[in-house]
Amino acid sequence: MTDFRLCAFADEAAASLDGQIEALRRNGIKLIEIRNIDGRSVLDMSDEELLAAKAKLDAAGISVWSIGSSVGKTKLDDRAEHERRFGRALAVAGIFETKNVRMFSFFVDDEEAEEQRDAIISELSRMTEFAAAQGVRLCHENEKGIYGSTAARTLELLEKVPNLHGVFDPANFIQCGEKPGEIFADFAPRTDYMHIKDALAVDGTVVPAGEGDGDIAKLLKAYCSKGSGRVLTLEPHLFEFVGLAGLQDEKLKHKKRYADAGEAFDAAVNSLKKLLNDGGYSCE
Repeated sequence: MTDFRLCAFADEAAASLDGQIEALRRNGIKLIEIRNIDGRSVLDMSDEELLAAKAKLDAAGISVWSIGSSVGKTKLDDRAEHERRFGRALAVAGIFETKNVRMFSFFVDDEEAEEQRDAIISELSRMTEFAAAQGVRLCHENEKGIYGSTAARTLELLEKVPNLHGVFDPANFIQCGEKPGEIFADFAPRTDYMHIKDALAVDGTVVPAGEGDGDIAKLLKAYCSKGSGRVLTLEPHLFEFVGLAGLQDEKLKHKKRYADAGEAFDAAVNSLKKLLNDGGYSCE
């Protein structure tokens, strides 16, 4: 097996599923972390629509690695919406025949994080137990604005919530004042896969992998286990793609300009492949 397997949020390359498939195929990527189709979250699509999407992916030889869900991107007390997203995410994972669901740890202000800590850990523990019983792994991504934003709080969750799996996102940590290259040693044994996104510490500007302060080359070296086929999911954020507004409030800051989403996506893939080639890693 190769050292790394490449995956991507292909909705950053094109809104339509056909466009996403084309972008993956021209870049030789066989895995997708599926999130939006035509600007709609897969959690908001019908079973019939999702089955049709799966048939297209199957025909193209592309497998769904993870559901890029928005589970946990609510306040903890917003029970109805939280339960809707959680239940639907598990069902969608079943339709796409994947065991992974990317998720978050609830919106929280820093000043109220400590008082909500126990309740969040309790709820995440309930969720992971329920998901595991259905053969699904909940994969927590660090992100600003949620409980798991800082390195300390994210590690706490990974240590204290049974069956919680980790997704390490370097750019998100940078935007929370952390230094990915310095904290990854603690995360490496708890990381199930990585998001490849880089940024500048000075202002959070998103840049191609290797051009920011994410120490991506250092992370790859620390994360590599020869022949393990560990998954790297490209989440470039180099272009204002369709569906971005539903993921975050603020606009992206960019250093480089691209003609369209497809060109930006290809640039992101090429930057990662260069890092892998320079490091002597094999990938598929």
